[in-house]
Amino acid sequence: MLRYVLRRIFEAIPTTLGILLLTFVLFNVVIGSSPALTILGKGADARSIEAFNKRYGYDKPLVWSKDSQFVNFVKNFATGDLGYSAKMKEPVADVLKRGVVPSLSLTVPILVFGTVFALFLSMLAAAYRGRIPDKIILFMSAALMSVNYVVWVLAGQFLLSYKAGWFPIWGYGEVKYMILPVAIGVVSSLGMDVRFFRTAILDEMFKPYVLAAKSKGLSPRTVMTRHVLRNALIPVVTYISLSVPYLFTGSLLLESFFGIPGLGSVSINAIQSADLAVVRAVVVIGALVYQAVNLVTDILYAFLDPRVRVW
Repeated sequence: MLRYVLRRIFEAIPTTLGILLLTFVLFNVVIGSSPALTILGKGADARSIEAFNKRYGYDKPLVWSKDSQFVNFVKNFATGDLGYSAKMKEPVADVLKRGVVPSLSLTVPILVFGTVFALFLSMLAAAYRGRIPDKIILFMSAALMSVNYVVWVLAGQFLLSYKAGWFPIWGYGEVKYMILPVAIGVVSSLGMDVRFFRTAILDEMFKPYVLAAKSKGLSPRTVMTRHVLRNALIPVVTYISLSVPYLFTGSLLLESFFGIPGLGSVSINAIQSADLAVVRAVVVIGALVYQAVNLVTDILYAFLDPRVRVW
């Protein structure tokens, strides 16, 4: 196992360099080598632009030099230096640190509660396949999938916050500020999750090993939880792993509508103010998190299915 993990980490090095190169090209070549005009304004004089470029390193060659912008970008990233925010007047790392906790306090409960609730409903639907409970759950799932995400946000704020006064509409700090956005995040994704999980469970329910477990006299609950669910978790883990990287970049809509100062809000503000150092850092971190999630997912495959070997 350790050998496999080390090999995957070693293989991630060229991928990381590729990510850094593509990110650099996107933000420093395609968008432009200096955001001076955007930040200082079109009326900025040549001296101000020159001073801005010199301060943030935009006056150096792009690639073909030992002291080029790309080489310095890679060196700084390797040492944990994500750059300096020209808009916030502070290191990008400090800007992102303030947004990580609010984003995780929103997205992690959505993932945990949403996954557990969806698995429970999907197991119930699969156990009563074709009968009334299954039809009710499928109908509710289709109804939830038919409602736009923004509608859930606006309806929740208007009915539960403005009219009923049960939850605050805007803010962050106490648990009460997170209840409504977490509930909206869970409900909005529940329909799709239930249908996918139900399909994964039904694919396992009629395989020979399940029939063998039933023939041994095991109770339906034991068969479902100890045999069917464990094997059905393989596609479920894959499905969940695709959404994990977004935990660290935040939920743009929820953070915007509820005033949560997470990475989603940080990213939007950075885009609007052309703070390219912050946007670039969010893109790179998101890509690296995706690589780490892929590694953890492969290890979980081996844990869930003994037939899978990663070493």
